[in-house]
Amino acid sequence: MTLKERYDGIIEWFSEHMPSAESELHYDSPYQLLVAVILSAQCTDKRVNMTTPALFEAFPTPQAMAQATPEEIFPYIRSISYPNNKARNLAAMARMLCTEFGGEVPSDLAQLQRLPGVGRKTANVVGAVIWNKEVMPVDTHVFRVSARIGLTHNARTPLQTELQLEKNIPSHLLPRAHHWLILHGRYVCTARAPKCSECGISRWCRYFSTKEKHIVTK
Repeated sequence: MTLKERYDGIIEWFSEHMPSAESELHYDSPYQLLVAVILSAQCTDKRVNMTTPALFEAFPTPQAMAQATPEEIFPYIRSISYPNNKARNLAAMARMLCTEFGGEVPSDLAQLQRLPGVGRKTANVVGAVIWNKEVMPVDTHVFRVSARIGLTHNARTPLQTELQLEKNIPSHLLPRAHHWLILHGRYVCTARAPKCSECGISRWCRYFSTKEKHIVTK
């Protein structure tokens, strides 16, 4: 199977079976999504969604959060991974958002990455979800699933994964493809025990092909 055949088959399957894949984070504005994505680093979306309602009630706008100290933010996010560091980042992010961007989340990804706590992946997620930017955010699910099913080869960093995926996936599909791979990794192609018998893309999967050959030759 060629790489193009693998991509074509997988894209066609997801396009048919997951046409409206989207983020599972709960948000009502770019500001809320930005906060949720910052909190989601090395943490589950489920945990973030349990945390943000009270956080957004206390700090409903960037201006409100900009007036808070990290110590005031911390109690609302104590159940999130790395709460001390994230509380500092949220306070600093909100202040910079207000002082340099008028309280509006910038749509320019380079400007977005200037905000404390916002790296390339976070900026790409916000850009893809809010403004449908043609980028491929790479989190742990995307990194792992892409390598396992054979969409990437010898990609050792998230950036290498991002560049290989962007090269082979039609640009207009990138924002949706990001969610395809995340949701597939979260519910089917799980890290420790992938559910190959339930997988709709197994016929194009490099891992499944290798697994089947191993079973046959045993």
